[in-house]
Amino acid sequence: MTKRILVVEDRDDSRTILVTILRRLYGYETIEAANGTEAIEKAVSEKPDLILMDLDLPDISGIDAARTVKENPETTHIPIIAQTAWSARQWKSKVLKIGMAGYLEKPVSIELMKATIEKFIGLSDENHDGSGLDDEQDSR
Repeated sequence: MTKRILVVEDRDDSRTILVTILRRLYGYETIEAANGTEAIEKAVSEKPDLILMDLDLPDISGIDAARTVKENPETTHIPIIAQTAWSARQWKSKVLKIGMAGYLEKPVSIELMKATIEKFIGLSDENHDGSGLDDEQDSR
């Protein structure tokens, strides 16, 4: 079964790029949310395998959205990885304290993003043909 990732990003262009990478290069299914409220709703209704959460969202912060997801017994098991331009050490500490699984600082290399995602959910062999970014990186 293909793993599903909820991508929470308010900037349409950034979300489109991230979704394209996750789908085309790595074979994940994606669900999209443009704000924290939508992220909470989709986490409950869609039950993704992992959430990539921007912290700077227009309605509520990604930290508050993640806290709400983690406090819900139906969604508490879903790993959430913060993906943000907020670089202060205090933010990393705060997201880990509320139960988020990881912290990626933008701009994040797609190799690090892939490794972080695979650390928490992986990708089953039948859904990945072995082609994609790794081959491109070797040719550079």
